[in-house]
Amino acid sequence: MIDILIALVAGVLAITLHEAAHGYAALAMGDDTARRAGRLSLNPLRHVDRVGTIILPLVLAVSQLLTIGRIAFMFGWAKPVPVNQWRFANPRRGMMIVAAAGPAMNFVLGFLASLALLVLYPDALVEDDRTLVAFLIAFIEFNLVLGLFNLLPLPPLDGGRIVVGLLPEAIARTWASIERYGIVIVILLVVVLPEASRAMGSPIDPVGWVLHRALPWLIATDLDLAAQVVALFGGGDG
Repeated sequence: MIDILIALVAGVLAITLHEAAHGYAALAMGDDTARRAGRLSLNPLRHVDRVGTIILPLVLAVSQLLTIGRIAFMFGWAKPVPVNQWRFANPRRGMMIVAAAGPAMNFVLGFLASLALLVLYPDALVEDDRTLVAFLIAFIEFNLVLGLFNLLPLPPLDGGRIVVGLLPEAIARTWASIERYGIVIVILLVVVLPEASRAMGSPIDPVGWVLHRALPWLIATDLDLAAQVVALFGGGDG
């Protein structure tokens, strides 16, 4: 139960700050839609989506506990922050920057949590069962997973909107048009395909494959950079 509560708090904070980053980035470029909608908030309840934040994660958690006895995988989403791209001087570039702000926030938070872990508990990665250590480790993992996942180049994920901002306009319009089906495609790739293929004895999980290989490298990079910063400022022996 303690582990579940730690994971829940870490995940809620990571998602809330991710969504708030979108709104603040839009505000900085002249769009106050999120502020007027009350979404420039660190209150997690303002970012809750009934299906993506409550129902789907609950179904996944219960089904895994009943079948394999543990929670090995979770998926969900928060309520999108409203943005009016036509209030930007350059709508495509503005949306690209707003989209990038979410993952950027998660990567910054992951690094800051890594730094805090090494400063407060330099030997924690060897052996430590303190609650704060467990929270910092969970917070690092949640932020890096959230940042990586959202960089997948499919609208409405942030990576898809970044790609739309980078592509030539004609191709960008075609790519942006799949956003109406985007969440269905994401669910098929992330939930349905792996589970269905696993049931047939030949697991196919392209998103999981990418995340499982990128995440350890990113965690190691974060901890290495944090250790260098700690050593540079004499905060510990790294």
